Amino acid sequence: MEKHITLGIECTAHTVGIGIFSAGRLLSNEVRTYSQKFGGMKPSDAADHHSLVFEELLLESAEKAGIGLREISLVGYSKGPGLAPCLRVGRTAAVLISSILKIPVIPVHHSVAHIEAGRHFSGLADPLTVYTSGGNTQILVKEKDRYRVLGETLDIGLGNAIDTLARAMGLEKAHGGEIERLAEKGKYIELPYTVKGMDFAFTGLTTRAGQLLPSNSREDIAHSFQETAFAMLCEAAERALMLTRKGEVLLCGGVAQNRRLQRMLREMCAENGVKFGVAEDGLNRDNGGMIAYTADYLHGKYKGKYPDGKIDIDPNYRIEDSPA
Repeated sequence: MEKHITLGIECTAHTVGIGIFSAGRLLSNEVRTYSQKFGGMKPSDAADHHSLVFEELLLESAEKAGIGLREISLVGYSKGPGLAPCLRVGRTAAVLISSILKIPVIPVHHSVAHIEAGRHFSGLADPLTVYTSGGNTQILVKEKDRYRVLGETLDIGLGNAIDTLARAMGLEKAHGGEIERLAEKGKYIELPYTVKGMDFAFTGLTTRAGQLLPSNSREDIAHSFQETAFAMLCEAAERALMLTRKGEVLLCGGVAQNRRLQRMLREMCAENGVKFGVAEDGLNRDNGGMIAYTADYLHGKYKGKYPDGKIDIDPNYRIEDSPA
């Protein structure tokens, strides 16, 4: 099989990442993240940030990989889902590199990249996947050349729910890592628990947690939020496991970095006699390495005739619509 040096460009939201993959190894995986103190993120500001740092990040990634840019033979980029201004930066960069180097370009579904990279680097063959990101949360299985969604959030992604709570707490670093840190010192308070079959919802949980903040410690609220949200995921995942009878469970996506969620799913898997897998943190946060690996995988699988020939962006790209 032909071996490529594959460049991957991740550019869906607040993070721009460039990774380089070749011959089964991730040679580099560099990221830059747009952030500001307090409040949310303006997509156009994030896109401007990504444009400004892109060239420096590209050169840094190539240097760390020990290659020259002319050695790159395949480029992949995040087609979606994501924020349109950010997606355009990644797509424009990929097309430009493809044009200059005269190499193929592969549009990659962001969630497929999380799953395929997680599966590969955690050594799983055919898992049930629990995908937990900022924008979405889903339970999936692969069927032939597509992913099938068995269950998903009915409102917002788990990552967004956690970030919303962090902002309600007035945290300077309003993200999951701070909530996880606070949760370690808290005790449990009952919060809304919403599971419907293999679907789940987080807005009621988030709203009630915010309402209880004035009369409870941040530590107790963070702890209770995590325990409730993660138990919901474990229940839905266990139900899906019984339905599919898979022998493996993969946890992936940005929230997969949370050690408490990892422990809860690992315990659920042990109780059911199945294998649990999760990749290292650097491959669960948004990153270019997962795009590079997946572009390389898809190019090889389809022998250079990848079905998704539209080199564009799709902010609302559903995973069922993407080749995998």
